[in-house]
Amino acid sequence: MMRHLDPTRLPTLHLSRGLVVAGLLGGVATASGIALTTTSGWLIVRADEQPQIMLLLTAIVAVRTFGLARPVFRYWERLRSHDVALRDLAERRTGTYAALVPLTPARLGARGRTDVLTGVVDDLTDVVEASVRVTVPAIAALVAGVGAAALTALVDPRVGLVLAAMLLATAVVAILADRLESRSQAAVLAARAEVARVVQLTTEQADELRVIGGTGSAHDWLRAAHVRLRASVARQSRGRSLSAAAVLVITGASTLACAALASTSGADAPVRALLVLAPVATGEALGVLTDATRALARARACARRLVELLGRTPAVVDHPEVEPPSRRPRGAWDPLRRTAHAERGTQGHPLRPHGTPRLELRDLAAGWLPGRTDLGPLDLTIEPGERVAITGPNGSGKSTLLAVLARHLDPTAGRYTVDDTDVTHAPLADVRRLVAVVDDEPHVLAGTLRANLALAAPDADDQVLVDSLRRAGLGTWLDGLEHGLDSRLGTGGLGISGGERTRLAIARAIASARPVVLLDEPVAHLDHPTAEVVIADLLQGAGERSVIMVTHHHVGLDRMDRVVTMQEGVPSHGQERVPG
Repeated sequence: MMRHLDPTRLPTLHLSRGLVVAGLLGGVATASGIALTTTSGWLIVRADEQPQIMLLLTAIVAVRTFGLARPVFRYWERLRSHDVALRDLAERRTGTYAALVPLTPARLGARGRTDVLTGVVDDLTDVVEASVRVTVPAIAALVAGVGAAALTALVDPRVGLVLAAMLLATAVVAILADRLESRSQAAVLAARAEVARVVQLTTEQADELRVIGGTGSAHDWLRAAHVRLRASVARQSRGRSLSAAAVLVITGASTLACAALASTSGADAPVRALLVLAPVATGEALGVLTDATRALARARACARRLVELLGRTPAVVDHPEVEPPSRRPRGAWDPLRRTAHAERGTQGHPLRPHGTPRLELRDLAAGWLPGRTDLGPLDLTIEPGERVAITGPNGSGKSTLLAVLARHLDPTAGRYTVDDTDVTHAPLADVRRLVAVVDDEPHVLAGTLRANLALAAPDADDQVLVDSLRRAGLGTWLDGLEHGLDSRLGTGGLGISGGERTRLAIARAIASARPVVLLDEPVAHLDHPTAEVVIADLLQGAGERSVIMVTHHHVGLDRMDRVVTMQEGVPSHGQERVPG
């Protein structure tokens, strides 16, 4: 059963039956390594005394057994721990994405798309992997260390006490290493995020930087970001080096102490060799704890970042008096419910006019931050099936208007109605189900073409998906794919051009059968001829859907029914109707 993710509580470590079993298996593997080293030492010294071979058979069999047991139990430990971690990662990713969707886009703050996309994935991976990198090694080291100290104490109690002191000293070093790592981890993560931000900025704006002669400045920004990252990593590495060196010093001191005690124990030479090698083998097993502390500090910092992001209050929530769709009586009339799939039919035909709603904004104002107005007051009516272009300079409120229409942002004043129903008094899911959004950087998943389309139309059959691709102008491209809808895109598959990616996003919108299509600079990165063809295919494939397009360019404006020019959050003049 899927576990619900509480975005305000992301434990970096948790004990489960699977992890405990994996830790015990790892402890047996580590103990086998310690036993292999000490038994081999006993066997070498005893063989040097040249006894009868029959007196060595038990030790020989033990060495072989421990040598085989170590990799076998290590394999079982890895198999068990990774199975638990991957299952946990899949569940947590699902829960994290579910918590992230309501925050998009108004509550993502200043973090760019690359930072959010890669940061959330990497942070969550580090949090989940902490269970494998910290919990399992800690249990294994504890089991093996205590076992080695106990068994050694049976031979010589004094050496057993030395091993026990060695365990305590290593635990103290691990605690100090965790503190050192935690102090530097936040700086390293911030420096890595800055590098990602600068890389995204310079690559996305490469043409503009080249035009204004800013390439050199961009190189300086990137160099400064890397210098900061290098300095942060260097400070972190010094703490790691000190902790690793401390474990070696503890192991060396323990070995010397055991050697001194063994020389006065009165035991024969093979036993003395076993006692001297015991701290050496145990120190090697305990050395993994410094790596575990690094993983713990990194996971803790990543968890804080995730909590800070996912713990925010969504900008848009259902009105307290709105009845959720799941609680409505079956067959109850819903003014916002659209029979999109029924209208489309099995052949993927566009919606009929009566399936497209009328959108109306009256004295509407909205803002991304409390107390700030980025749009309005604005009056705008979009009739069913109408094509409207929204133009204007940066900061004029175009994207804010699209966010309001998609109900990613609620108005701070005025009304937004769909077929005379105020959207703030309607279920959020019902309003968003009316709208398909195509932005300027549509994302292509590393998967099959069918999976990329099913993201918008999970219940659509192949015929509908193929029809959507052809309506988006990808018919010839589809015919050239060897595996058709099963062709794999992205990593490990086919690469696609900017125009094909835009058309794929348009195909998603068409396949979704949603009656309103919102376009945010859909052809911003395409050359003029390609952009003209894409817009023409889009409007033709949209059928009777309403289309609202935000653009800085004049591409496709002659194909629109109306052009609204924005200036400082309001129309700068009357809405222009394009001659037919």
